[in-house]
Amino acid sequence: MAEAESGVVLALNHDGAGLVKTGKAAFVPGTLPGETIRFRRTRRHRQHDDAELVEVIEPSPDRVAPPCPHFGVCGGCALQHIAPAAQLAAKREELEASLARIGRVAPAQWLEPITGPVWNYRRRARLSARFVAKKGRSLVGFRERSAPYVAEIDSCRVLAAPFDALVTPLSQLLTGLSIRERVPQVEVSAGERASAVILRVLAPPAPSDIEAIRAFGKAYGVAIYLQPGGLDTVAPLDDVPAALDYSLPEFDLRLAFEPVDFIQVNAEVNRALVSRAVQWLDAGPTDRVLDLFCGLGNFTLALARRAGTVVGVEGDAGLIARARGNAGRNGIANAAFHVGNLAAEDLALERWWAGGFTHVLLDPPRVGARDVLAPVAQLAPKRIVYVSCHPGTLARDLGILVHEHGYGLVAAGVLDMFPHTTHVESMAVLEPIHDTCRP
Repeated sequence: MAEAESGVVLALNHDGAGLVKTGKAAFVPGTLPGETIRFRRTRRHRQHDDAELVEVIEPSPDRVAPPCPHFGVCGGCALQHIAPAAQLAAKREELEASLARIGRVAPAQWLEPITGPVWNYRRRARLSARFVAKKGRSLVGFRERSAPYVAEIDSCRVLAAPFDALVTPLSQLLTGLSIRERVPQVEVSAGERASAVILRVLAPPAPSDIEAIRAFGKAYGVAIYLQPGGLDTVAPLDDVPAALDYSLPEFDLRLAFEPVDFIQVNAEVNRALVSRAVQWLDAGPTDRVLDLFCGLGNFTLALARRAGTVVGVEGDAGLIARARGNAGRNGIANAAFHVGNLAAEDLALERWWAGGFTHVLLDPPRVGARDVLAPVAQLAPKRIVYVSCHPGTLARDLGILVHEHGYGLVAAGVLDMFPHTTHVESMAVLEPIHDTCRP
């Protein structure tokens, strides 16, 4: 075993590990910038080493005691040892550094962070499951931080109710199944009025398994779904789907979704994000808004309450079907939804493109929106709002819009969608450089 060394933590990397340079650089999880620590190198690489924390000699004032007993082993969280305000500051610093280094841009204004609950916020999650013979039971949870094993936990403080308290009952359920070694995954999804559990089953459940699973659903008030294959095989156990939905009260909206649909995981942060996006896009009754990567209408339908016309485009036909249903249930007639290939070379040939658009909202996945930037810029929208879940691709795309298409970065800021994790979610606002109006 390597001898322990001492050093000062200089910064955090994108995984939340502290950088120490005493000779060759080492990354030490569980540390904070400015702390003096003792650490031990555990794995050698060409440019850096992985290390483990041995002792905090001089702690940071931002250090707090992690309230979860599984922190440090479970990989679901990486930052519980950092006060929430300091977590946000670190994420803002990462966003600022990415914008400068990758995009060579800086916003004219930094937005106040959007915050919400830091515990019991996660209404959608995919958990791993595995029967461990030596332990005599199935484990259910996130993967361990530094190993490919399922972390042994009995509850989870970031999961929304009722799932925060269902880790142990789920473990007990799977342990008792005849196919316990053939259930590798459990997904959970909570709406405001119903919740669902999806069991990934690699073998047909026996009749006794079905009865046990059904009894679990009734006992804990959750709808049970089985997934024997791909996502298209997900189906309710007794052919009665869960009535999953969430509300956006400011816009008098209620949006229905399916258990495996993408939704923003933090309900309160999502409400604030939608409100801020609508405010900054600043579209009025005579404007036409294009919402690319629209999903099931999270932003589109809120925008329809303010704008003249809104068009939402998404590559997933199932999400578009849900978006159209949500528009109908909410009495919205000025929003249209289309399935579209957002990696196409010429979006202008799509029929929904005709008529042009005055405002654009982008909410792409982690890979970003590079493929649509040129056609969007050709529309010459008055304003673009870009919602991002990856600071690197956001910085790249903002750099393209600024340096190649004549847009200015009006504002940017982070939102605390995933407290205690290293995920950096953010929003940026752009407008043509000759247009200096503000909402």
